[in-house]
Amino acid sequence: MNLKTRKCHKLKGDLTIPGDKSISHRAIIFASLAKGYSNLIGLLESEDCLKTLNAFRLMGVPIERNSKANYTIKGVGLKGLKEADRVIDCGNSGTSMRLLTGLLAAQDFYTVLSGDTSLRKRPMDRIIKPLREMKAKIWARRDNYAPLSIKGSQLSAINYTLPVASAQVKSSLLLAGLYTDGKTILREPGLSRDHTERMLQGFGVNLKKSGLSIELDLQKDRLEGQEIVIPADISSAAFFITAALIIDDSELLLRNIGINPSRSGFLKVVKDMGGDCQLINKRVVSGEPVADIIVKSSKLTGVNISGDLIPTLIDELPIIAILASRAEGRTVIKDAAELRVKESDRITNMISILSNMGVNVQELTDGMIINGPVELKGGFEVDSSGDHRIAMTVAIAGLLIDEPILINNSDSIKTSFPEFIDLLNKCSVT
Repeated sequence: MNLKTRKCHKLKGDLTIPGDKSISHRAIIFASLAKGYSNLIGLLESEDCLKTLNAFRLMGVPIERNSKANYTIKGVGLKGLKEADRVIDCGNSGTSMRLLTGLLAAQDFYTVLSGDTSLRKRPMDRIIKPLREMKAKIWARRDNYAPLSIKGSQLSAINYTLPVASAQVKSSLLLAGLYTDGKTILREPGLSRDHTERMLQGFGVNLKKSGLSIELDLQKDRLEGQEIVIPADISSAAFFITAALIIDDSELLLRNIGINPSRSGFLKVVKDMGGDCQLINKRVVSGEPVADIIVKSSKLTGVNISGDLIPTLIDELPIIAILASRAEGRTVIKDAAELRVKESDRITNMISILSNMGVNVQELTDGMIINGPVELKGGFEVDSSGDHRIAMTVAIAGLLIDEPILINNSDSIKTSFPEFIDLLNKCSVT
């Protein structure tokens, strides 16, 4: 599918953004490993999350769709999974592949995990190495890339310091740690998403956190099924927050947005830039902090983004680059080399896109420097490289531009935000 951008004069509306992708993946996993029934309300029905859902169906977990975004899962317990009778296809979902690898390394059966062309180019050594230290038996193409072949075995507990802050690596090791006799101890160099830790505690697992250290000590052999209400995805909301900030006379109300501190770096950047973004009706839902957000068009200024802030907004950096192009002064993004091994090399892609839009941008090995503000230009084509966030970023920038931009291979948007175009049309005044 190809998508052509369209200029918008302002944005107005009251929107409900779909469920958080990271939390949806984890809710499926832990509900499947629990004993008894779990109800998942607000599950993101994107291609990525449905790949995780299908993986557990293939492993014998009864899953029923009650209505849109509402599922009941009859958990089979920690030792109740069965060997799939085929290769498990993770599609474009790195979360599915990395988390399932940790879980499946501890089962008593054999599994092969594969994915699409993009996923098979993403490095997996960051999970393979520590899992092998736990005695996992994993084989990979060139010892780094999917397909992954996993022969489940009895694992040993690990005391491990992650080289980089990574929620996927941390979660993979914690899932493996559910099956060891000793304590799993992990340390991170910086804060990363903590949805796994929150959910494990919610399911009754003895998990302790102290600063950037985590200690997992499974003192019982079962997780209990429960109801999980999934908040709206802050990473998806970021596209609409950006659009409202940069388009004159805009105002949006976004409901039930997850504002977990390990994910809310984007909101800090918006505040530091001078954006009018108000959080109201703050509350906690299923262990996750949530708020409604009112955002209005604003005059922005450039900022520096680096260090410990990066893991809390890594997925939002492409759309932050568009914010920076409309901000007064210089914005510097550093310490974000992780962007080069996402669904695409997001640094290289954004440098090319911004340059074509007429932005004064300088590429760094681990980020970029953007000088603004600039009146963005269109009239060219973009290949999203199968990257959903690149495609959506260009679509938002196009709201400001007279000449359309043609976004090729925009089907990738469905992997994380299938309602994106409908919601954009709903609130756009052309």
